[in-house]
Parts: sequence; C-alpha cells; structure tokens
Amino acid sequence: MEGLVFDERGLIPMIVQDAGTGRVLMLGYGNTASLAATEATGLVHFWSRSRDELWQKGATSGNVLRVVDVAPDCDGDALLVSTVPSGPTCHTGAVSCFDAPGRQGFDRLQQLWQTIAQRLTDRPDGSYTTRLVEAGVEGPGRKVVEEATETLLAAKDHAVGAADDRRVAEEAADLIYHLFVLLAERGIEPRLVLDVLAERASGPKD
Repeated sequence: MEGLVFDERGLIPMIVQDAGTGRVLMLGYGNTASLAATEATGLVHFWSRSRDELWQKGATSGNVLRVVDVAPDCDGDALLVSTVPSGPTCHTGAVSCFDAPGRQGFDRLQQLWQTIAQRLTDRPDGSYTTRLVEAGVEGPGRKVVEEATETLLAAKDHAVGAADDRRVAEEAADLIYHLFVLLAERGIEPRLVLDVLAERASGPKD
C-alpha cells in the first residue's frame, strides 16, 4: 500500500473494526512486515512494540481476525482494518477492547443473525436451524411459543437478586434464537423490528 506515513519507529496505527457491525474491536500497530503478512495470509498481523516482533492476532487463542478490507485515513497515517472476527477480540474475553461498563454486547445478536442467515442459504446437513426452517413457519413458530413459556416459568422461579441468573438467561437465549429463526424463515430482517421500536420510541408519550 503506497502513500502511508509511518512514525519514527516505522509503525502505523491499525484500527480494527467488525465488518458486520461496524464496531471498533481493538487498536494495534503495524509496519511493512506486518502489513505484508496481513496481505499474504488474509489474517490480521501486528508488530509488537513491547517485544519488537511480528505477531498474528489469535495465533494462540484461535480468535483470528479475517481481513475484509484495509483502508488508510485521509492523511495516510492510520489504517482502518475491516474484519470478520472468529471470536472475542480482547484478551479479557470481551468482544471488543473498548467494552465499557454497562454495555450489553448486543452486537452478538448481529453475529447470531449472520449465522442463521448463512444456515438458511447453505442448508448444511445435520443443522438444527436447517431442520427448523425446512419445517416451514410452524417449525420455529412452535419453538417460540414453547421457549416463551419456559422463559416465563424460569422467571417465576427466579428470586430477584439471586446469585445465579443462569437459568433465566439460558431460556431467554433459546427464545431469542428461535425468534430469529422465525424471522429468517419469513424473510424478515431484524432491522425492521428495530425500525418499529425506533418509531414507537419517537412517538407520542403517555
């Protein structure tokens, strides 16, 4: 990539972004060697400032970053690296190194939707999602009703302030997954649901 401006150490900031959600995942630094390795492999490589060596993101954890696009900013002294992450990006286990307290991580729902949409396209053998969709609207529809009931029962059994909220979370996760499959089977994208919520939020207040 021509026209890049490196600092006195021969480094350039690399801002890593999730191509699906647009969320900033991390900041690293690259040089000519790491950029060449990134281009050659399709996986993000950085240059470690502390160890003074080349390193591939996710080489140990498996949470690699697959490159979609690399683009310089207007001055050529920083790079925006659009990627598809294979797991949490931060070494803490968080999706992003910029996770803030109180953030709910709703971008994981985008990843779930992408997976379901891909199953709908590929129809892989042995896939539970495939079986649900091929049963027509009744397949995921029945599961939505079932999981909604189980979520309610789990919530009724749950003591507010209890140390373990896992059962309610698990039932709610099942409900969200099956609701997404129902939307996918009907060809309705979640953004339409979000548009409706946005319209209601901006509408008349009681």
